[in-house]
Amino acid sequence: MAAHSSFPPRLDPRSPLVLDTRELARRPGSMRKLSRTVPAPADLSVEVAEVPSGAPVTLELRLEAVQEGVLVSGTAQALVSGECARCLDPVRTQLVVDLQELYVYPDRETPVEDTNSRLTGDLIDIEPALRDAVVLALPLAPHCSEECPGLCTECGARLADEPGHNHETVDARWAALAGMFAETHPTDRTTNVADARHVGDRQES
Repeated sequence: MAAHSSFPPRLDPRSPLVLDTRELARRPGSMRKLSRTVPAPADLSVEVAEVPSGAPVTLELRLEAVQEGVLVSGTAQALVSGECARCLDPVRTQLVVDLQELYVYPDRETPVEDTNSRLTGDLIDIEPALRDAVVLALPLAPHCSEECPGLCTECGARLADEPGHNHETVDARWAALAGMFAETHPTDRTTNVADARHVGDRQES
């Protein structure tokens, strides 16, 4: 009983992500190596990182005929673009992922629960396998560097540019008194808070 009753999609042999296996002639053990650079398909992305659509992806593949079909293995390499999860600066990094997928011959009977991909005639579409491998390997929280201190939680300043950056912490107990002094003494906020603390200290004593 065949596992697939529907007609397979028609593949374009001119597509850079479609591989022709006729050279293997279904002879188990026959092998072919393939190197090519292809444009990245759309949607190779997660929330904060992506391989831009159309960017070059370098494939180093081996196609090997086995009893069930054709085993495709190798690597894909591409440049990932994103932004640092700490400081939001642009991040560029090389990504190399392993590919391995068995493509079963279209006339091969397999168990109903079989989830292997299939050849369409002599053609293989590796785009789904490439997409799965790349998306699963994309960083969910990329960093421009491991030492990146990020942004100030108070004002958003980039802390790497201002190593001594800090904000004065005002005791909430004196905030109301500082407001009262600000109404009667138009001086800076630091002086008002200091005066408020002085009054508070006298009241406590």
